[in-house]
Amino acid sequence: MNLPNSKMLTALELLSASFFYLFFFSKLNYCSCVGDVMIVCQEIEKQALLDLKQSQENPSNLLSSWADEVNCCNWKGVVCNNFTGHVLELHLRGYNLNAKINSSLLNLNHLRFLDLSGNNLSGKFPSFIGLFMHLSYLNLSNAGFHGTIPHTVGNLSNLHTLGLESSYLTADSLDWLLGLHQLQHLNMNGVNLSNARNWAQVINRLPSLIELHLQSCNLNFFAPVDVVNVTSLTILDLSKNEFHSVVPQWIFQLSNLIYLDLSHSNFEGPIPSESNTTNLRHSDLSFNYFYSTIPDWLYSCQYLRTIDFSGNSLDGTLSNNIGNLSTVSTLDFFQNLLSGKIPDSLGNITNLKHLTLEKNQLTGAIPTTLQKLSSLNYFGLSRNKLVGNIPEWLGQLSKLDAISIEDNMFVGVVNENHLGNLTNLESLFASRNHLSLKVKPDWVPPFQLSILGLGSWNLGSGSQIPSWLETQKNILVLDLSDTGLSGTVPNWMWEIRILNLSHNNFHGHIPDVNVFEDDYRYLSLSSNRFSGPMPRIPDASTLDLSDNLLMGGITRFLCDPTNATYNIIMLFLGGNKLSGELPDCWMKFPELQFLDLGDNNFSGRIPSSIGGLSSLLSLNLYGNKFSGQIPDSLMSCTYVRKIDLSCNDLDGNIPTWMGTSLPYLKFLILSSNRLSGKIPSNICYLKGLHILDLSNNQFSGTIPQCVDNFTAMVNTTVSEKKAGDEEGFISAVFWVMMESVFFTAKGRRMQYDTILSMVTGIDLSNNNLSGEIPNELASLKELRLLNLSGNHLMGSIPKNIGYMKELESLDLSRNSLHGEMPSSFSIMSSLSSLNLSYNNLTGMIPESTQIRGFDPSSFVGNSLCGPPLTNNCSSYDPTQFSKPRDEDDHEDNDSEVLWLYVFISLGYTVGLSTACTVLILKKPWRIVFFRLVEDMWDVVFVYFYIKWRRLRSL
Repeated sequence: MNLPNSKMLTALELLSASFFYLFFFSKLNYCSCVGDVMIVCQEIEKQALLDLKQSQENPSNLLSSWADEVNCCNWKGVVCNNFTGHVLELHLRGYNLNAKINSSLLNLNHLRFLDLSGNNLSGKFPSFIGLFMHLSYLNLSNAGFHGTIPHTVGNLSNLHTLGLESSYLTADSLDWLLGLHQLQHLNMNGVNLSNARNWAQVINRLPSLIELHLQSCNLNFFAPVDVVNVTSLTILDLSKNEFHSVVPQWIFQLSNLIYLDLSHSNFEGPIPSESNTTNLRHSDLSFNYFYSTIPDWLYSCQYLRTIDFSGNSLDGTLSNNIGNLSTVSTLDFFQNLLSGKIPDSLGNITNLKHLTLEKNQLTGAIPTTLQKLSSLNYFGLSRNKLVGNIPEWLGQLSKLDAISIEDNMFVGVVNENHLGNLTNLESLFASRNHLSLKVKPDWVPPFQLSILGLGSWNLGSGSQIPSWLETQKNILVLDLSDTGLSGTVPNWMWEIRILNLSHNNFHGHIPDVNVFEDDYRYLSLSSNRFSGPMPRIPDASTLDLSDNLLMGGITRFLCDPTNATYNIIMLFLGGNKLSGELPDCWMKFPELQFLDLGDNNFSGRIPSSIGGLSSLLSLNLYGNKFSGQIPDSLMSCTYVRKIDLSCNDLDGNIPTWMGTSLPYLKFLILSSNRLSGKIPSNICYLKGLHILDLSNNQFSGTIPQCVDNFTAMVNTTVSEKKAGDEEGFISAVFWVMMESVFFTAKGRRMQYDTILSMVTGIDLSNNNLSGEIPNELASLKELRLLNLSGNHLMGSIPKNIGYMKELESLDLSRNSLHGEMPSSFSIMSSLSSLNLSYNNLTGMIPESTQIRGFDPSSFVGNSLCGPPLTNNCSSYDPTQFSKPRDEDDHEDNDSEVLWLYVFISLGYTVGLSTACTVLILKKPWRIVFFRLVEDMWDVVFVYFYIKWRRLRSL
């Protein structure tokens, strides 16, 4: 630096003076802290703080230093100016303040820093906060205030940091933020901003903003931004909102962005293919509806530490360029549609600690290059299509604490070499592969597991539980399902919190199991040979004892007088030999969501207290001997999704409230009972209905014309209220996984479980229904299964039936339908099962490759011609079958039939001779006569067939 001597001297003097003042001030500050310099706070400000303390109902011990005789500058949480004694800062985070704060705090008119976060202050957001004109830091997050944030906060023009996180606050607009020109850090997590439509434009006019948190704000609109001004933004959190839109491109143009969280916000469409966010350290786009491939720009973000794209529909393959992300420690692509092989280059990410590729469609073997991931803690490859052996080098990754490889196609043997060095291992999920475990009889694992899943393994120990399992003293979760084990269950195993021993050959009695208070307990013993009475398991959360040999009643289990209520959520007792009447103490189960008592020997009436199961989602009482009527108390189960009362001895009508009180009902199965009366039109209010099965009853009357109100059968994308709003912790997806339905389709009784959410069906067969098939039925374009057979339906088949393009199975047999088959049959490309037999159908079978493939028995008992039947249509009069018979023709034919009955009754001699003469001379009469004979045969056949079916069901 070339300066004249005088100027150089001046600069040195100024520099010296600066250091002097800095040293002086630091000394003053130090002396104030140790008490060498007595700075006394202002009396009016001290009194304002004492008023705050006195306003609290139970002042926290943290305020014990706030005493009148003590200088308030020495109080805990108070910072004063070292020269004037004015209170500058209040640090009261988590001080358990529990009452209102009053405006006397305004006497702290020099306050620059105010932190009241993490308290239980009551009342509305104080509007006088906007009068602290010198504040540069304000944090009222989770302070306990409620109501609307006042616009006066926008008067705090010196604010750099504003924290208002709370689920009790709302803001109809964010325009007041425009007054905060210097704002750098803004946290409004949880504030309801559903009405703040212009929030994005307001945020864009805060050019100093560095950090923005708007998590769980009910944001549902993203107005376009033409020019991006928030270029300084480094942290952006918009997670857990309700956008339902494409993610704005401008977010990915923020070149200074380091932290981006858009998770759980219902973004749709592709991830933008271009991005300037090359400085990203954290990128979380999880659990949205993104459906593009992984964008190439991701592989050039060289500073990334966390990548979480889980819970989307990303497809394509993992690029080999993923190996360029050498700084990544968390890589999570859980639950997508990624396919292809795991790239070898993944082994180059040597800093990787958390790898999750679970629930995709990955194929091939585990690459050997992954043995270089020596820092790996979590190794997740479950629910893919991976093949080959489990590599022995996996056992050398000594930092692993969790391995998840279940639901793949791995084969081969696992031995000590695979597990010998995994001293930190706590969780091993490996169920549902084709693996065998072969270890020495005296093997002692080097780890203590808390979670172990070996379902479907060959455990290599004959049929006994391996002895090494008893060395695992910390096990909380154990899955040994479908492993071929037998014998009795050792006592120590009953203490495990989550235990799955299903699909084995265990026998003996199930002991009474103690469950400690507030413990989650899952016990699945289904499909074994356990016998004896029901055990007493006081408060398991999930209990599955289905398909065993349990006998006797369940009163002891359900009505234990020592338990006022139970916290059980799922109870599966189906497929046993339980008997007796159901006890009337279901009011003890307020949390119960799944109840399956099907396929037992229960009898008597369904108890009314079962309607007290206000959380019930699924009720299965099928295959018992229940009698009486459907209890009206069930109308209180307003969240129920499935009711299956089939194969019992219930009588009476379908209650009219069933259509109006159960708005979420998806599956209504009442088949094979003695129910009667008309099908109430109120049932059409069940818009979300997927399956309606009323078959094998005594219903009469007509099919309701309002069936087109079953909108879930019209459009499967019809959305309903989010499952999480009503179902507690059990999501809709988990609900479907737990359920199955038996439904007669394609000529046989079929079970639908894993694809249950996609099944739609109506079965009204084997009743006494009459009238015509309503045309509205053909508007159910998403209906897959339809069975109206064995009724007294008349009229013609709806002409537009062919527009039911998803229909897979159609059975209209054993009715009195007449007319031609509609030509629209030829466009039903999904139809794989068709039965129109034993009706009065006439004319040519519509031409289509699909129909040609059906068995001729599908059309027997009609007057049809053409493929797949062998009779040629050329022998028929084309005009006879050019259109369906109208009502006049039908009446004329009926009249002729009546005269024929009278004519034949005159006697064999005259009648037969005259009839023969007439039939020889008149062709139309010949046709009517043979139709009559055929109709009489059909009536006799159907009558005795129904009688035979009912006798068999008794």
